[in-house]
Amino acid sequence: MGSKYTKRYTEEFKRDAIALVDSTGKTVTAVARELGISSESLRGWYRQAKADRGEGAPGELTSAEREELKRLRRQNAEQAKTIEVLRKAAVFFAKESDR
Repeated sequence: MGSKYTKRYTEEFKRDAIALVDSTGKTVTAVARELGISSESLRGWYRQAKADRGEGAPGELTSAEREELKRLRRQNAEQAKTIEVLRKAAVFFAKESDR
């Protein structure tokens, strides 16, 4: 079973690890082993860095696009809550005006 603790790495560490993969020509797995990190973590960072440079797979989102999508989803959820409150208020006041 996995632990509940997730280790966080600095952006500088991630950049350096990605640069190491690019500059040495070693595989992601080999570099991850040398650094003592999960190869899946490094693979994800590397894939995201390629997407940010415009070298990713078609349809893959850049970091900026991911952040914008997250912001827009949050904004959409807030607006949906506001609309629901306004809808309930409209129903309430419509019933009150019928009296």
